[in-house]
Amino acid sequence: MLKQLWLWLGRLLGKLLLLLLAIGLGGWGIGAAYYSWKFSGPVPTKEQIPPDEAALTQSIIEDAVRIVEQHRDNTRVLRDAHAKAHGCVRAEVTVLPDLDSDLRHGVFSEPGKTWQAWMRLSNGNAYPQFDRARDARGMAIKLMDVPGEKLISNTAHSTEQDFVMFNHPAFFVRDVAEYKSNFAAQADGKKVLAFFPSWNPRSWELRHLVIALKTLAPAPESPVATTYNSIAPFKLGPHNIKYRVIPSPENCPSYTLPEANTDMPNFLRSALYRQLSLDRVPACFTLQIQRQNPSYHMPIEDPSIEWDESISPYETVANIQLPAQDFDSSEQNLFCDNLSFNPWHALPEHRPIGGINRLRKTVYEAVSVYRHERNRENASE
Repeated sequence: MLKQLWLWLGRLLGKLLLLLLAIGLGGWGIGAAYYSWKFSGPVPTKEQIPPDEAALTQSIIEDAVRIVEQHRDNTRVLRDAHAKAHGCVRAEVTVLPDLDSDLRHGVFSEPGKTWQAWMRLSNGNAYPQFDRARDARGMAIKLMDVPGEKLISNTAHSTEQDFVMFNHPAFFVRDVAEYKSNFAAQADGKKVLAFFPSWNPRSWELRHLVIALKTLAPAPESPVATTYNSIAPFKLGPHNIKYRVIPSPENCPSYTLPEANTDMPNFLRSALYRQLSLDRVPACFTLQIQRQNPSYHMPIEDPSIEWDESISPYETVANIQLPAQDFDSSEQNLFCDNLSFNPWHALPEHRPIGGINRLRKTVYEAVSVYRHERNRENASE
């Protein structure tokens, strides 16, 4: 009797598991079909600015300042994101000598030109944490001695061209309104509300939660061993494009990084220091662009949508080399902390476009000014 009961329970549980699997697969299929339909068809090639964007942006600045103050490091006021740097290193960005004439705009207008640059490699969190924690990883590049009038009239950055990227091809919010809701929840210490702002399931952002979880990736073996994406779109002359930077070890001497002790809190900085400073081996990347094809769903105003690489393949525009160098000194680390990266430190040919980039223009500048003023005050006390 007991044996028959167990067999009956086993069959029942098996059927329930099959039913749950069928429901899950069915839900996944319906969701895939829905998003395939929703994210299809042609898109505009010009920006579309919501009427409430300016007010939302001002509110986001206030939340960003709150986060900066929450995560200040003793007497230093840190960035509201990407607070922990693995290092700021010298870089050389060389435009392809045979670059397609259609892509020769801005800093890529002179084939073969080599720009001297600074590169900051970082974790994404607003608070410095152990490198082994799942996190976004960031790359910011600042080209130096770039002539021409820039989009932001600031003498401190009048000769700079910045590129800001991180290690996922899509962003976890679609627009400034959602960014406000998400960011306010984080500032209030209620991260669970970032993607579930109310009890109404229609307000839940499950797809964006999945993107955020994918963005919080395990650490690579080194900051120079992962791909970085612009996420949001930009102009390249007449083109709407996105950037990415991919490792290209084939362009550098062969190198195998010794196995790292991932229990060390700063093993990514150690990996960078080991390669560039101790072993004196340069690191190489390739800078690429992806053009918008507006006949397909490649929107400007929604960076949560990854542009389909099979429709619009990436094209290489420049090579990047990090030469062997010493970078891990207290003076250079302070210099790194004081650097400001903003995609609006740019020539008009590289103008950022889309809501998230418009948000960046105001928020990055406001937070940077606040951070530097507070640090100067702290230094004088």
